[in-house]
Amino acid sequence: MPCIPMQVPCRPGLPGFADMGAKWLIVADDLTGAADCAIAFAKEGVAAAVGWGDSAETTGEYPPVFSYDTNSRGLLGPDALAKHREALGKLLEEGSALFKKIDSTLRGQPAAETVAAFEAMRTRDGSVLGIMAPAFPATGRTTENGRIHVGGKPLEQTEVWQREHSYPNADLVQVLATAGIEAENIPLATIRADADALRAALIEIASKGDRVAVCDAVTEDDLVRIAEAGLPVRSDVFWIGSAGLAHALAKATRGETVGLIPTPVTDKGALVVVGSLARASRSAARVLSTLPGLRYVPVEPKLLLTETAVADRSALVNQVAMALQAGEDVLVEILVNNTPDLALGPCLADRLADLLKPAAPFASGLAATGGETAAALLAGFGVNGIRLVDEVEPGVSLGLTLGDLSIPVVTKAGAFGSENTLKHVVQRLRTIRQEGKLA
Repeated sequence: MPCIPMQVPCRPGLPGFADMGAKWLIVADDLTGAADCAIAFAKEGVAAAVGWGDSAETTGEYPPVFSYDTNSRGLLGPDALAKHREALGKLLEEGSALFKKIDSTLRGQPAAETVAAFEAMRTRDGSVLGIMAPAFPATGRTTENGRIHVGGKPLEQTEVWQREHSYPNADLVQVLATAGIEAENIPLATIRADADALRAALIEIASKGDRVAVCDAVTEDDLVRIAEAGLPVRSDVFWIGSAGLAHALAKATRGETVGLIPTPVTDKGALVVVGSLARASRSAARVLSTLPGLRYVPVEPKLLLTETAVADRSALVNQVAMALQAGEDVLVEILVNNTPDLALGPCLADRLADLLKPAAPFASGLAATGGETAAALLAGFGVNGIRLVDEVEPGVSLGLTLGDLSIPVVTKAGAFGSENTLKHVVQRLRTIRQEGKLA
């Protein structure tokens, strides 16, 4: 399979981990989420890759950590469930550990998709325990009393919840109940007690049959405690969370350090594409647009949607290609108003990918914000996988594209990062192309 990276030895870090299997399958609902979790293991020296589409059809050997994007974020519950059933049926190997990646702000259909994970695990042996910890403290996402908070505020009071949500509230036990999943909350006091107390709480919940243990977590240390207590509990456990939990689990599977990956030294510029509606991405685009040596190319949605705008589209892609070839970095931003039509998102991403495809060979690197945008661009450019290498910032993954195009790539969930994140991304891509190594 083309998205297989160099194999790196890995070793179990905790008693009982061998029972969980030496390999991990991560199943996510979008590309940036898949990358966020896989990079956690890559940073610990374990070979990790991201795949999508027909990656699930390949019968070749996967790396120790394989993260698959089902592209189900925008689907209704039954369709998202079907997508996950299909992916798990093809990808989950006997003896592999399963990580069901969910959005840390509950976008998409995490409850329905967790049903698919239960079904896949249940074929192994008896009842199943899901350990859920969606907190990602490095990005301000925490869980207290079984409810998600962002930046110290209840999730229901945030911009992302106002823009889109699938459930009446952010109470995780109630969210899971919408899909018929029974769950119990393990409060912060138990998480921070001694390891035996937390392990006993997990075992008690598991003894009641198919259940999810919803774990509170406010700090990275809380997540490490959950990982250390949960790994030795039993073999029919799977994990539900975001990149925060993935980082905690990865520390238990450290491998040998991977060396620097050589890349060509080049004078070509990097292509940055912003398609996310999130305020964080738009603020970062404004800061990046003022960076010396960067060409800013705004794109009106009507340019992508109007069939008669052929000449304007041709002029735009020529402008982008010529700037990249001349060594300028290029920021392409889909402009939005205060009331964007969310239903147009997938169409705009696909149209933009088609438009920019002729410019791809002139790019020394690629960065995209928003899973929908990143997936469309990579697929349109003939990329079928990413070998993960590092993080520019928490939740901002760096890797090497695999397929028709082999260049450094950075993916970022739209709501992650600060106003300076994209500037840091471009500075990192500039360093890579000047030094000729990806690390």
